Amino acid sequence: MTSAESTTDTESATTEPRRIVQRGLWFEEFELGAVYEHRPGRTVTEADNVLFTTQTMNTQALHLDAAYSEGTQFGVRLVNSMFTLSTLVGLSVAQLTQGTIVANLGFSEISFPKPMFHGDTLYAETKIADKRESKSRPGEGIVTLEHTGRNQNGDVVAIAVRKTLVQKKPS
Repeated sequence: MTSAESTTDTESATTEPRRIVQRGLWFEEFELGAVYEHRPGRTVTEADNVLFTTQTMNTQALHLDAAYSEGTQFGVRLVNSMFTLSTLVGLSVAQLTQGTIVANLGFSEISFPKPMFHGDTLYAETKIADKRESKSRPGEGIVTLEHTGRNQNGDVVAIAVRKTLVQKKPS
């Protein structure tokens, strides 16, 4: 073995691998009109629904009382729509805003066209509806996200428009 081969082997053994940290998109990386599909989905259990509902002090019988719910048009308990909304947004975080968001500025146009039931799986997608540089905060921009949640059958179960303040890429 030559001296050069020995050095190369030693260098490769001590060279650190390139490290990649999961992050969301910088303001400049958001593409108007692009649709991001967030995977995997999230299957909602009875425990998820009961825990979220009781932790948030929502005593709605449609979420907690099986006997009551049997007498409704649905015949079973419904998943709390606030859990659906929170999970819908949560499914987008790793891909879009992890470590790059400054703040949520507000939600609008929230709707729940169909209910979610225990055992349903929620899949999320987000369309980039608008973006503009912040007028008052240099280094940041406002991005409008249109989140859509679908169940395992493709039925739309939630829609929410959200404005976020996002960091620009550091120079």
